[in-house]
Amino acid sequence: MVINGKMLRDAFISASVTISDKRRDVDELNVYPVPDGDTGTNMSMTIGNTVSELKLMGDGVPVSHVADTAASALLRGARGNSGVILSLIFRGFSKGLSGKETANPSDLAKALRFGVDGAYKSVMKPTEGTILTVARVACEKAEEIAKDCESSVILWEEVCKAAAEALEKTPEQLPVLKKAGVVDAGGKGLLIIFEAMLDIFKGGKVRTPADASETRTANASAFTFTDSDEDINFTYCTEFIVEKNKDCPDALKLRAYLETIGDCVVVVDDDEIIKVHVHTDNPGLALQKALEFGRFINNPKPKIENMRIQHEGKLREANSPKPKYEYQSVDPSRKYGFVAVGAGNGIEEMFRDLGVDCVVKGGQTMNPSTDDILQAIHATPAQTVFVLPNNKNIIMAAEQAVKLADRKVCVIPAKTIPQGISAMLVFDDTMDTNANRLAMTEAIEQVQTGQITFAARDSEISGKKIKKGEILALENGKLAFSDTDVSKAAFKLTKKLIKSTSSFVTLIYGSDVTDEKAQETCELIRSKLGGKVEVTLINGGQPVYYYIISVE
Repeated sequence: MVINGKMLRDAFISASVTISDKRRDVDELNVYPVPDGDTGTNMSMTIGNTVSELKLMGDGVPVSHVADTAASALLRGARGNSGVILSLIFRGFSKGLSGKETANPSDLAKALRFGVDGAYKSVMKPTEGTILTVARVACEKAEEIAKDCESSVILWEEVCKAAAEALEKTPEQLPVLKKAGVVDAGGKGLLIIFEAMLDIFKGGKVRTPADASETRTANASAFTFTDSDEDINFTYCTEFIVEKNKDCPDALKLRAYLETIGDCVVVVDDDEIIKVHVHTDNPGLALQKALEFGRFINNPKPKIENMRIQHEGKLREANSPKPKYEYQSVDPSRKYGFVAVGAGNGIEEMFRDLGVDCVVKGGQTMNPSTDDILQAIHATPAQTVFVLPNNKNIIMAAEQAVKLADRKVCVIPAKTIPQGISAMLVFDDTMDTNANRLAMTEAIEQVQTGQITFAARDSEISGKKIKKGEILALENGKLAFSDTDVSKAAFKLTKKLIKSTSSFVTLIYGSDVTDEKAQETCELIRSKLGGKVEVTLINGGQPVYYYIISVE
């Protein structure tokens, strides 16, 4: 048995619904308690980006077309590292199934190999015990049995079994998973998707959302779609006016005939003309019958429109998010431009003051997609666009945008807002792109970043139990300590970050901190440090983080 286009199309759609319904279960597997983009949500939104386009396909499409469409949508919708890796795995399907009408076991094994290799290459330092491991083991099983396997369904069943076994072993490969008593979140998300696809391959029905309202909140693009033919019984909307013959029959006879070949029939006449509207699959018959009553007039001319194509176009428009930025062609006189990711009015304003053309709203808990970043790049009319992701979970999505852009793009791997600001401060438009890349990369490595946030869930890190709601202090992305007081935590973390060579501290306060409380915290830090460094207070307005601390 082989997999045809309809089966693969339905498998993607059903997998999207399934991972969306189970995204919270996957999110809960995240080991670290800090609020983040969450693996399940990112994977759900990534594959959910395929649904609207796939639902427009007919049943007779080849698997190659389904795989190409899904791969393109996945890539543009990729969010977070897990979403990007998922998109790369299914980009392999596009390559492996190229030119194929159906997919046999060998085709699927080849497609998985392309995907796994692409995913591993995209990660600078691949870590075993993650989604990569689950995908690789599943792929190896497919290659092992492909030659002797006669059914693509059986092969995919074995793929799922291998993926499940690999997932169960992830705690043995990553001590942090074992200590937390969980399996890898990305691997779990991939298994959910694979198993949902298997259910369709075995003859199951496309899954519908368990909670439609909740699903739309998490993944609006995936489920605003309605069946394209739901209210369309006939294809062509046909309208015309005839000038009556002298011996014209009663117009009711024309109406009676039209009702036998269509619906939505409207026939209106007076002494001179008959005006007709009908939905039918045979507009030629309607026109031919009308000639028995008179002759067509030229103003207006008869009109025949394919309602299914019109409806599909409206659905595409409804399900395609409006561009957030206006596309601009490259200006030959502009050598450099900048795109930065950030959230909070103050932070966005800081980047604009530093010369950033487009600030993509996003960051922790709200990872922008590859397409969001790409649109910002295309709205920056420069020959070379520097992109500052400012979050470790956004870097991969930014790197994918490089391949889609119609201009040169350079991603500076800034993982925090302070790193992005420092990179902008050292930029020199008299230097070439490579020299600036080097200088900006060196600058981000010199910045010490602190973040004060809260525990989003109960957890245990390095033997210390963390309770939900507890104040967390992060030192360069890693948990430094927990506390019960935001201001005291900010001071303790600042003191921890300061080195003998440090001269400046920038305290950026978020939307959940009042101006008065921020000023108190700033004064506490100044008084405790005794004037050793200059302390600057800025209203960033960022969500999630009470304070972002930059030490240079």
